[in-house]
Amino acid sequence: MASLCEGGNEPPDSLKAISKNIKSRRLRWAGHVARMGESRNAYSVLVGRPEGKRPLGRPRHRWEDNIKMDLREVGYDGRDWINLAQDRDQWRAYVRAAMNLRVP
Repeated sequence: MASLCEGGNEPPDSLKAISKNIKSRRLRWAGHVARMGESRNAYSVLVGRPEGKRPLGRPRHRWEDNIKMDLREVGYDGRDWINLAQDRDQWRAYVRAAMNLRVP
């Protein structure tokens, strides 16, 4: 089994492919859910804020935070990704860009 340490700090190609696949599928799913509308449960889970007290320490990453990070990596610096997802062609271009991303 190949480790991350073999050949320097560069992860193996299989890990790069898995990372690209996860990012593109996450973006594809987020676009699908964003187009569902605010009344659907999946939408509220994706963009909702949990109620109650949060635990001590660093805040956990939410799905929405990961989606914003993925979009930043492919060159989208806008804040409202939900409106971007309404345009299927433009959203699909970002999903494809995530699939072709050069993962360090």
